[in-house]
Amino acid sequence: MRITGGQVFDLEQGFTARDLCTDGALISHVSGDGDVLDASGCYVIPGLVDVHFHGAVGEDFSDATPEGLQKIADYELSQGVTYICPAGMTLPEDQLTAICKTTAAHRRHNSGGAEVVGAHLEGPFLCMAKKGAQNGAFLHDPDVPMLGRLQEAAEGCVKLVTVAPEQPGSVEFIKAAKDLGVHVSVGHTVADYETAKTAFEAGADHATHLYNAMPPLAHRDPGVIGAAYEVPSVMPELICDGIHIHPAVVRLTFGLFGKERMIIISDSLRATGMPDGEYPFGGQMIEVHGNRATILHHPETLAGSVTSLMGCLRQAIAFGIPAADAVRACTYNPARSIGIEDRTGTLDAGKEASIVLLDQKDLSIRKILFKGQAVTA
Repeated sequence: MRITGGQVFDLEQGFTARDLCTDGALISHVSGDGDVLDASGCYVIPGLVDVHFHGAVGEDFSDATPEGLQKIADYELSQGVTYICPAGMTLPEDQLTAICKTTAAHRRHNSGGAEVVGAHLEGPFLCMAKKGAQNGAFLHDPDVPMLGRLQEAAEGCVKLVTVAPEQPGSVEFIKAAKDLGVHVSVGHTVADYETAKTAFEAGADHATHLYNAMPPLAHRDPGVIGAAYEVPSVMPELICDGIHIHPAVVRLTFGLFGKERMIIISDSLRATGMPDGEYPFGGQMIEVHGNRATILHHPETLAGSVTSLMGCLRQAIAFGIPAADAVRACTYNPARSIGIEDRTGTLDAGKEASIVLLDQKDLSIRKILFKGQAVTA
């Protein structure tokens, strides 16, 4: 296929007017057939990559059901999110094991929808004071043997684990995780600057939903945020749903860390794509009103978002983030953060032909290709 007339995303130049060719499942220098797709008036971007979300359309990754994970994958693909690394919650080890086994089985069966490229263990290695919507009854100190057991159950597809670095054994855990092929993210933490800096220098290279569930940046106490800024390998996540982070702070953070490091996530819940109401989440109940989700009877405690990553991309651009920078933060940066940038994240020849056409006027989806195949609604 030859895609013509669009503004094509380029990692260095932003958007350029050029043709884009596919040959089978891959992007190519030349088209493998005579098909032409008119992309006039569109941005042509890579399929999005979400490395931190919990569910959608009434289903939660932590339920560990094959049917639920399939519904999530199908929904995400329909939203232009072509590669997903869903997140589990703070739960007992047997349920975390079930999540990992379900993920591995789904990957083996390859049954369609967005590709599940890994799993993110957001819990249980967190601190009580900043557990947020996580269930405190199942919190656990960082445990290398447990992570090893979970990675074995997942057949090696655990890609991320969130850790509160003030918890006992964190530095040893961070170092061991790398040997297991797992990236470590600092989050749900009360760590001070020194503790966080030690964790990042030990190898932690993510910050879980920056600002949320951590101490604020203060001029005499820079905390996790200041420490993350000072270690260039650290890539911070931002929830750009218009609820979790003020637009001015989104702009400030992109300016502070730079477009090369920012990752936009959705942190979306099972209520995403569903009507207002009450929903289970991590052994608790949440209530959803519009695009705001909170713990039931605790409206001050946010419980994740009900906005897809594509919705977060639109919000970031509406907040004033340049479109190319927002696209990078939803594609190449998250792909690089979990080690799949050789497959996706740019529209270079040889990458998988997972491509989304967005109307330049309203950012609505005009067309989705997944590994060279058109996605039908």
